[in-house]
Amino acid sequence: MQAAGPPVAPAIPAAVSAWIGLGANLGDRQATLRAALAAMAGLPGTRLQRTSSLYRSAPVDAGGPDYLNAVVQVETTLAPHALLAQLQAIEQAAGRERPYRNAPRTLDLDILLYGDQVIDTPTLTVPHPRMPERAFVLRPLAELAPERVPAHLLAAVAAQRIERIAESAWVDAQA
Repeated sequence: MQAAGPPVAPAIPAAVSAWIGLGANLGDRQATLRAALAAMAGLPGTRLQRTSSLYRSAPVDAGGPDYLNAVVQVETTLAPHALLAQLQAIEQAAGRERPYRNAPRTLDLDILLYGDQVIDTPTLTVPHPRMPERAFVLRPLAELAPERVPAHLLAAVAAQRIERIAESAWVDAQA
């Protein structure tokens, strides 16, 4: 009879860098975005890496007040659809409603990039399909990962109204 070797621990999934777009144009937008950051930091197998500056932008293809937007880079062991489900739960907790496409919202969290993966399912498309059309995504993403945002994409959205907000409370909140 052979002696059993040491127990083998289950494999731990490798962490993947993912970039998440954050936006809000209803309620206390900045407080909602800070709460979303805290909630993302508490996700299983997920760690916040970097957060962009905060930006104010006009709604695209929609009405309503201006948005506050940012992008956060996370390292996560969550699979893409599991990450999406967790982000949607954070949106729901913030009072997100979906009465119609591009409706004003208390919180919007989008997976922009998930490592180098290309995903195309009925519930998730990565890279985010409208990312190249939106300055409020490209500008903060370029701040964190300039190699992921070609200059011609930034030039294509240059006419969209967006401004970086110098906000010490936002910077302090991500430390």
